[in-house]
Amino acid sequence: MSYSHAGHIDALNHNVADLAGKINVSFEFFPPSSEKMEETLWSSIHRLKTLQPKFVSVTYGANSGERDRTHSIIKEIKDQTGLIAAPHLTCIDASRDELKTIAKDYWNNGIRDIVALRGDLPQSGGKPDMYASDLVELLKGVADFDISVAAYPEVHPEAKNAQADLINLKRKVDAGANRAITQFFFDVESYLRFRDRCVTAGIDVEIIPGILPVSNYKQAKRFADMTNVRIPSWMAKQYEGLDDDPVTRQMVGASQAIDMVRTLSREGVKDFHFYTLNRSEMTYALCHTLGVRP
Repeated sequence: MSYSHAGHIDALNHNVADLAGKINVSFEFFPPSSEKMEETLWSSIHRLKTLQPKFVSVTYGANSGERDRTHSIIKEIKDQTGLIAAPHLTCIDASRDELKTIAKDYWNNGIRDIVALRGDLPQSGGKPDMYASDLVELLKGVADFDISVAAYPEVHPEAKNAQADLINLKRKVDAGANRAITQFFFDVESYLRFRDRCVTAGIDVEIIPGILPVSNYKQAKRFADMTNVRIPSWMAKQYEGLDDDPVTRQMVGASQAIDMVRTLSREGVKDFHFYTLNRSEMTYALCHTLGVRP
């Protein structure tokens, strides 16, 4: 191989390798349920804060005790780190008046960003009174929040079909959502096809891919089975024989996620939302490798 040719390949690799300045990142955390988990959460937040994420979000479960914990963590993140912190808010378990009160409280505390979701249906079943699109409308009625909503490249498990799911997303965007963040996925093609369909449907907000770096394959498979997410066979194969080898699993998971981000970046994706599961190591390593550094 001639030197000029080798140099060309080097330049190509460098181009692909370093996405510094080309991508933005955001991170999702969940409220800890023990003191030890609380320590892990805060050390993760402080470590990932140095990567200057666009925002961080905090999920919550379906009861109001959880909601209060989300609320206090969001305020602490904002006060301690100055990061933009977006609480998840669901409408399945609260009246309109309660939701308005919560929204006003957030706004008065300087919280301007919310991830608006319908929430999980109660075990007893029945039809919900409100959907995510109603929640978006209600929040925009209270104040001009910056609102993210959920999108499902591989179709929401409860949707009748892909078209109905897309119409639902359009409803949320028409109600005032500023962006959509996808459910995690492992098949890059499914995201790209979905993004094309969004454009065709007239959905003109950014569709941010949600990236789940996998260190625990069994747990990821459980999440995937619950949420209709396909695990490609090549991916499953890479974890074979690693049940008792967490270090190799982390390396495999990190390299898969890095490949995904690079491929999506080449397809014009600028923003990535990482599901951290409250751990910083893998997400930090991924970002570092991709050129997102302090």
